[in-house]
Amino acid sequence: MKEPELSKRGKTGCCAPVEQRPGAGRDAGFLQSALQVPPASEAIRQELRARLKPITGGIFEMGTRRSSFADDLDSPRRKVKLTPYRMSPTAVTNAEYARFVAETGYRTVAEQEGWSFVFHLLLDNADRFTEFPPNVPWWRKVDGSCWSAPEGPGSDIKSRGDHPVVHIAWYDALAYCNWSGLQLPSEAQWERAARGGLANRKFPWGDELMPGGKYAMNTFQGQFPMHNSADDGWIGTAPVDAFEPNGFGMFNMTGNVWEWVHDRFGPLPAAGKLPPLDPTGGTEGYARVQRGGSYLCHISYCDRYHVHSRTRNDPDSSTGNCGFRVAAAA
Repeated sequence: MKEPELSKRGKTGCCAPVEQRPGAGRDAGFLQSALQVPPASEAIRQELRARLKPITGGIFEMGTRRSSFADDLDSPRRKVKLTPYRMSPTAVTNAEYARFVAETGYRTVAEQEGWSFVFHLLLDNADRFTEFPPNVPWWRKVDGSCWSAPEGPGSDIKSRGDHPVVHIAWYDALAYCNWSGLQLPSEAQWERAARGGLANRKFPWGDELMPGGKYAMNTFQGQFPMHNSADDGWIGTAPVDAFEPNGFGMFNMTGNVWEWVHDRFGPLPAAGKLPPLDPTGGTEGYARVQRGGSYLCHISYCDRYHVHSRTRNDPDSSTGNCGFRVAAAA
């Protein structure tokens, strides 16, 4: 089955708000909170590490031949070399993050600030929430929304323990990593794992958007952003192990939620005579990279649901479609 045709609206920027909280220099407190999280016991750390799957090292081609969004800097393809590593087969779940919070008392950026952004179709009455960022009115500022109350006061995660935790800023992911003894994957590690051993393919399973005529990821169906038909079974997040895993046993590497990685945003590793070994991004810049797309990706607006797709956001930004997964050295 072919991808649906573009609407008259045409392709444009990412569907997520960017630079939502003023002032890149005001987040030193968030970093300090993340770094001060007490470590988990050795038994818990070993338990969490044991859940990771091994990913073979080697050379692979990163990026795409031609980018749909020049500002994403995801082209051209270039060879990268990685040493073996381990990575979580799923994004961190609500239940896993709740365990971390219960043990540490950590408060996320959204909790410290008192608000986050929620997609309007997930609200009972979006008209009640009149504040939204420029150019993306489908995001509404909701006081009290956070990882444990994804749609604001009165909502909860009781029936979503196996869904990815959302409203997570990069600092909140860093805090979990400091507690667990794990780390955010580098962007190169993330993409190699997402490709599942396939070379130069669009998706973790190949090139067809719907292999065999079936949905293989959680994205937006219908007319973005006003009507989601939920033909894939989900309007918001789906369980982290929904749909089939790829060749490396990784679930939902595209769609569902954007995933933070370690790297600062900038050009992909430079192509040279020898592939760069274990690149981790630049040392300058403020924004951090997010990978994989989310349940809001749609061909008519933001089709960043490919294995090479990338976007960026400030490390203190949180939205209802952003989470993370973890990795470790082999």
